[in-house]
Amino acid sequence: MTQVVLGQNENIESALRRFKRQVSRAGIFSDLKRLRHFETPIEKRKRKAIARRKKRYR
Repeated sequence: MTQVVLGQNENIESALRRFKRQVSRAGIFSDLKRLRHFETPIEKRKRKAIARRKKRYR
């Protein structure tokens, strides 16, 4: 779970930016999009192949 603790004299906009960055790095939105509807086996294979390619080039 993603948490952002507000620092002293920190405005809400910067804390919100940090929260959005942490959520995107954790991959929460991509999981939500993936689980929102049924994924066919072909779509699943394509997604996994793309993830393997990304992992290989890191």
